[in-house]
Amino acid sequence: MARIGVIGSNGRMGHALAQAIGDSEHDDAGGIDKDGDAGQLAANSDVLVDFSAPSAIAANLDAARSAGIPMLVGTTGLGPEEQRKIDAAAKDIPVLQTGNTSLGVTVLAHLVREAASKLGPEWDIEIVEMHHRMKVDAPSGTALLLGEAAAAGRGIALDGNRESGRDGHTGIRESGAIGFAALRGGTVAGDHSVIIAGEQERLTLSHQAEDRMIFARGAIRAAGWLIGREPGRYSMNDVLGLS
Repeated sequence: MARIGVIGSNGRMGHALAQAIGDSEHDDAGGIDKDGDAGQLAANSDVLVDFSAPSAIAANLDAARSAGIPMLVGTTGLGPEEQRKIDAAAKDIPVLQTGNTSLGVTVLAHLVREAASKLGPEWDIEIVEMHHRMKVDAPSGTALLLGEAAAAGRGIALDGNRESGRDGHTGIRESGAIGFAALRGGTVAGDHSVIIAGEQERLTLSHQAEDRMIFARGAIRAAGWLIGREPGRYSMNDVLGLS
């Protein structure tokens, strides 16, 4: 049993996390939102779960490091600078950073990596995602996670091998590129499909999120798993033993 503190508690994910903690064996250590005291929350927690904003990552990591407790980062839209801050914190505490805490998506990414590793660059990879109208970052963190899995399977970097936002006369598709398409509308919690298209055949690997609670339950499972780990960077693959 662990005391779990939630950063970003007033958001949709924050409310879902509170419910998931209540349904679990763990205790709710409370939560904060903008202008909240992350240091005080960390002092009363065994692990922090952060679904806030990229601009808050540095302060939240500092709070976890000062308290000597693990932190799960589920915030999306992180850039290279935020990733560097996570790398630095992971030298002192366990940090799990992911674009999606769904257990199903974790398995999907594993399957995408396996498929990409077995099929050559003549097979075109396209990632299509749809989210609710309020989603602000595109492609989604999950789409990028799947793109990274596909790139890792091919032994390439996603940066430099990525196509998105096609419009007008686009020319011939680059061989080996990983394409992205982002759709927004309604109240969709999250739909993701990875299409691997070859000559006269097509493989589609998909996941549909029917409720935000799947992410909350996965995050709580991962947060509990983090406690007692050695300092370092972890992923949802580690939680499920897929690494």
